Amino acid sequence: MKPAPFDYIAPDSLDAALAAVNEYGYDAKLLAGGQSLVPMMNFRLAQPAVIVDLNGLSELDTIRYDDSGALRLGAMVRQRRLERDPLVAKAAPLLHEAMPHVAHPQIRNRGTLGGSLAHADPAAELPVVMVALDGRFRLQRAGGERWIEARDFFTGIFATDLAAEEIVVEVELPPLPPRTGVAFVEMARRHGDYALAGGAALVSLDENGACTKARLVYLNAGEVPVVAEQAGALLVGQLPSERVIEAAAAVASEQEVEPMGDIHATADFKRHLAKVLTARALKQAFARARHGEVG
Repeated sequence: MKPAPFDYIAPDSLDAALAAVNEYGYDAKLLAGGQSLVPMMNFRLAQPAVIVDLNGLSELDTIRYDDSGALRLGAMVRQRRLERDPLVAKAAPLLHEAMPHVAHPQIRNRGTLGGSLAHADPAAELPVVMVALDGRFRLQRAGGERWIEARDFFTGIFATDLAAEEIVVEVELPPLPPRTGVAFVEMARRHGDYALAGGAALVSLDENGACTKARLVYLNAGEVPVVAEQAGALLVGQLPSERVIEAAAAVASEQEVEPMGDIHATADFKRHLAKVLTARALKQAFARARHGEVG
């Protein structure tokens, strides 16, 4: 199929883009990588009156540190660049580790960070990573801006707190604490397919090897990235062990994730995968934290 007729605007600056979305509101759709929007338009699941193409905005294609040591990522950074950039690998190893799981190289060559976040697919990897890393998003509109925590940004299936006249322009990831380990795991029928289950683990240890912080975040386990609060709390204050890890994995998979069954797997099977993957991710994250190898 072909998309319904639409008007096309290609602004050459962020101010021009903001003016366009301010004028057209919900009648406009932003085109970043187009890897989700274009198929939706071809199937007429989306029929915007106006397309605002952000691909000319080089000011949103940046990767840098700020004065606080946080990593700042422009919304138009391509996913392939996130996968390969040495600054990302050093400052955000969880993001670096997750990127090869995102679809296929051809998709990552065009897909963007901001586009994936704004699309808010509950089976996507990038929203999970942003929540696990305590990311913040800068949302800009004509005449103002605001920051929002990643955890508060996602409100439902393909739904966010982004207003019609706003654009995601930047992501901020704070530096990781010392003795922190991370891991990203998922299970898909074929590499590049949407994962049946998956998630991120982040743990920090004190000088005696006890856990001081633990965060487990899951994809395809609910309408938004699911944070397993109880499982994380179970780990804090404990010396990592097989027993503690298995207990946390059981709590997360049995009490906190809410996967939906589909043609690929039942909800019960997805819970089983969540349990297995949680244990796997925690063992890897704790090992990295002990050896000072966060990535």
